[in-house]
Amino acid sequence: MSFQHIAIEGPIGVGKSLLADRLATRLDATVVLEEPDNPFLADFYAGRPGAGLQAQLFYLLNRHRQQVALRQTDLFAQTTIADYLFDKDKIFAYLNLDDNELFIYQRLYDLLARDIPSPDLVIYLQAPTDLLTRRLKERAAEAPDTLQPDAAYLRELNEAYQHFFFHYSATPLLVVETASADLGTSDAALDDLLRQIRTMNKGTRYYVPRT
Repeated sequence: MSFQHIAIEGPIGVGKSLLADRLATRLDATVVLEEPDNPFLADFYAGRPGAGLQAQLFYLLNRHRQQVALRQTDLFAQTTIADYLFDKDKIFAYLNLDDNELFIYQRLYDLLARDIPSPDLVIYLQAPTDLLTRRLKERAAEAPDTLQPDAAYLRELNEAYQHFFFHYSATPLLVVETASADLGTSDAALDDLLRQIRTMNKGTRYYVPRT
């Protein structure tokens, strides 16, 4: 494996954390999962003024703390798989904040981003919005207390992800269409994905897993 630090990205409900766990197990790697709890998230979904900025800054500071702690403990010396890319924080910021809030956010982001090491490879998981919606409904049925975005927000977020990664060029990028295969349970699909990862070079590759 030529990539020591892999980040998995994609919109809410696409299966980032599950895939990160499965890849880490297969590669005997350290898995880094984003901390999901945010005390401002309920107020944001409820539309309370100012909650968007509070939730965004909370996530930003948490992600920064987690990434810096990893670098200080030198965990990136071994294979590490994270279920988020630090840069993705801007996707949510530009979607959720107004111009005045963005001015504050951007100044802080620029300061914190200097401390964050870039991954060697980013895997972007794509899925149509209707599939994401269905997965989130299934998740809500299993855990009714879990906060979930509404369908309109999820569609807007998915479009923002597509735009962000269409222009992304900071690292090698593997774009994976997840609608045709279940990377969370299928061993064959996971094996095929690993073959793609091992043969990745520079630039962007688009990949549809085998069913």
